[in-house]
Amino acid sequence: MIIGERLRALRKEKKLLQKDIAEKTGLLRCNVGRLEVGRAVPTIETLEKMTRALDIPMYQLFYVRKGSPRLPNFRTRKSAKDNLWGNSGKDAYMLAEFCHLFGRMKESDLRLVFFMAKKMARRKHV
Repeated sequence: MIIGERLRALRKEKKLLQKDIAEKTGLLRCNVGRLEVGRAVPTIETLEKMTRALDIPMYQLFYVRKGSPRLPNFRTRKSAKDNLWGNSGKDAYMLAEFCHLFGRMKESDLRLVFFMAKKMARRKHV
């Protein structure tokens, strides 16, 4: 899972152990490990805890900016056992494009985009 790999890269960049993240978030160390290897899918609340523990804004998990850790073979990454959105084909390409575009945006513009996405996600479907 891309987010798990990103969490691990950011944790290592900050020179923190899984144990440190577990203490800061209130999660078990084994759960932090499961998130990093993609065996567990994090909820928004868990992502918020992780980003607070890493002292980063949440949107940094979803895009790559100059100086931030990059994932190897991002566009060609495939997983045989997972069939999640963004792992292959057009979805992976679209996710990579989002990451590229978000990386070029100003922080104020990013906040606006995520505010709008949050509002749209809360809309009730009829």
